[in-house]
Amino acid sequence: MGKQGSPRSPRPEPTDKQEKTGRRSLDSLTGNDLFIGRRIFGSEVTKAHHGSKHDQSYGSSNKFGYSWKKQHSWLRRNFKSILLMISVTSFIFFMDSIMVSIFHSDRSTVVQNISRLSNVTLHKNGSSQDASPVQMYSRLLNLASNSLAKNVFKPDAPNFREVRTSKSSQWKPCADNNNKTVALERSREMNNGYITVSANGGLNQQRVAICNAVAVAALLNATLVLPRFLYSNVWKDPSQFGDIYQEERFIEYLKDEVHVVRDLPQHLKSIDNKNLSLVTDAELVKEAKPVDYIEHVLPLLKKYGMVHLFGYGNRLGFDPLPFDVQRLRCKCNFHALKFAPKIQEAGSLLVKRIRRFETKRSRLDEALLGESMAKDSSTGDQEPLKYLALHLRFEEDMVAYSLCDFGGGETERKELQAYREDHFPLLLKRLEKSKSVSPEELRERGKCPLTPEEATLVLAGLGFKRGTYIYLAGSQIYGGSSRMLPLTTLYPNLVTKETLLTPQELAPFKNFPSQLAALDFIACAASDVFAMTDSGSQLSSLVSGFRIYYGNGHAPTLRPNKKRLAAILSDSETIKWKSFENRVRKMVEEGYKVSVRPYGRSIYRQPKCPECMCKF
Repeated sequence: MGKQGSPRSPRPEPTDKQEKTGRRSLDSLTGNDLFIGRRIFGSEVTKAHHGSKHDQSYGSSNKFGYSWKKQHSWLRRNFKSILLMISVTSFIFFMDSIMVSIFHSDRSTVVQNISRLSNVTLHKNGSSQDASPVQMYSRLLNLASNSLAKNVFKPDAPNFREVRTSKSSQWKPCADNNNKTVALERSREMNNGYITVSANGGLNQQRVAICNAVAVAALLNATLVLPRFLYSNVWKDPSQFGDIYQEERFIEYLKDEVHVVRDLPQHLKSIDNKNLSLVTDAELVKEAKPVDYIEHVLPLLKKYGMVHLFGYGNRLGFDPLPFDVQRLRCKCNFHALKFAPKIQEAGSLLVKRIRRFETKRSRLDEALLGESMAKDSSTGDQEPLKYLALHLRFEEDMVAYSLCDFGGGETERKELQAYREDHFPLLLKRLEKSKSVSPEELRERGKCPLTPEEATLVLAGLGFKRGTYIYLAGSQIYGGSSRMLPLTTLYPNLVTKETLLTPQELAPFKNFPSQLAALDFIACAASDVFAMTDSGSQLSSLVSGFRIYYGNGHAPTLRPNKKRLAAILSDSETIKWKSFENRVRKMVEEGYKVSVRPYGRSIYRQPKCPECMCKF
């Protein structure tokens, strides 16, 4: 019991030593233990007291009544705090359930997406068909997954936009301005003959060849025969010019600068059949200068009245070139070449289904889709869904040619070596005579194609949220669904032309890879953000140039610097996610700055120059 003179009510002295000890222990409880002390004290008194039952009952009821009043008073004073604590706890449980559902409840959907994609755009090769998923950066993927979960309710990723210092620095499309010069007027009067072109490669290589042929025809004062496309054992596409582009528009649009006809005159066909004036790529260096054409092609043109440029592609340089000839190349690429109506209509369906809602047409949409978009003039009340287009260059031929290692072990090495022996014998012969470079060195130099896993990490590092809709362009992905697993898991809203269009809508394009590639071109060029993994591909170059020309600074193209990314990923086992995000964002933002076309660079990829665009 307490000291003598304590304000406590007098109580009977304990009957034995044990009861004294228990009471001293109870009396020593602090105020914070008040309720506990009273409950225990009441229990002890009940056990130890030997007085009458009435006294025990009366004492007990007094104690519990007092205790209840104190509790009730405490509850009233702290009711708001308790309610707030319950609300916070409930919110935490609610958020936890959402996070769990994000990663577990839609697992079957992700699996279905992977299965569906594997049937249309993914590719499994040989022994790797049943291979388990290959992950080179598992730790970073886990960090990316956690970051996407935390950012689910955060605002969308910052927009990438072209920085403009003032209105005077804005560039507008103007390659279609008809500034006919005396030289080009003379070209129609002093025609040196006919140029026929057989273009090789796929859709985008052929497009470059067409524009170069138009420039060469103007340069040599010649009439251009509508270009023909060579059949390739790789592409296996019999499509010709009229199957992909609008012939009549092409001829009409260029008539003031270059005379274009559908076929050679009858009297020149025999010369063409005998290959008397055939010029191959072996006779023209890559990115040849005007003097090369004047010295080697013009004499044949004058002698036979025609020249056949066979296997023609990237055989005309960008500088130095006469201003009006350079402008003509831009006019051909950005204005004269319009996809055939059936491609525009399918492309229009594709874009509408990605965006979900109708929206006012931009100049970029009109340039890509023409009248097919004008057929539906309605506008939706809701904002269209924004989407990112990703051109993932990870096909087997590119992977094999790179000589890089992609974490697949001995099985992968044997498989890619076998592919090189079948498809790249010249590469292997060249390697025998040159100093070998290790796969590690190639990666450090930025020479390796980005894997789907690396592309996923870049997108996550840039802040693109898990719900981002991604249009996947390209052909068959090496390694199939197992290689795609990081991308399809972290970004399940992945679509392709095969998942957006019905089999009936795709049927007209089924056996024509170049026409299918045209649909990818449209979806990528019309996207809100276009991300490439290889800046050297023709599709990426042409699409990015199209977006610069028509995008008015609102059509960003993101290209990673593979050398810098390799340096960042070399720290994958120790780097913190925040640091990874900062470094990736800095890398991409620096690469996004669109400057005036440097000397010698592609006018199709970087049209911001006086020959193609006008500065206002």
